[in-house]
Amino acid sequence: MNHSFGLAIESLVAVLLVLTLGYCMLLNKRLKRLRADEQSLKATIGELITATEIAERAIGGLKHTVRDVNDNLGNQIESATELSRQLAKQLAEGDAVMRRLTRIALAARPATAPEPEAVASDARSVAAAARAFSERKRASGLAA
Repeated sequence: MNHSFGLAIESLVAVLLVLTLGYCMLLNKRLKRLRADEQSLKATIGELITATEIAERAIGGLKHTVRDVNDNLGNQIESATELSRQLAKQLAEGDAVMRRLTRIALAARPATAPEPEAVASDARSVAAAARAFSERKRASGLAA
């Protein structure tokens, strides 16, 4: 019995060793796959680092461009503001000149007022002349 008991234990140890060997082979395959994945992961990380550096340079360029555009727009806004002030001043001066001219024209008007029919016919003739003028300009391609 001792002999068969020893043989059973030895057989059990042999089976366990075979199972251990099979499991080690399985682990070896998994480790190889993991190492292969590690290499591809390193390559991916390298590409990611390169893309990040390119993006950082692009962002730096964009920041520089934004600063330039901001300065340029600031100068243009200042110029436009100054031009707007000048135009407002010139409009006010033109309005004052127009008021003075109106007063002068009213003061120089003859004491007798023209008949309403004569004024209406003068207005019609001016409107007809303006229409003819605009039609001539359109025909020559100068008017919109």
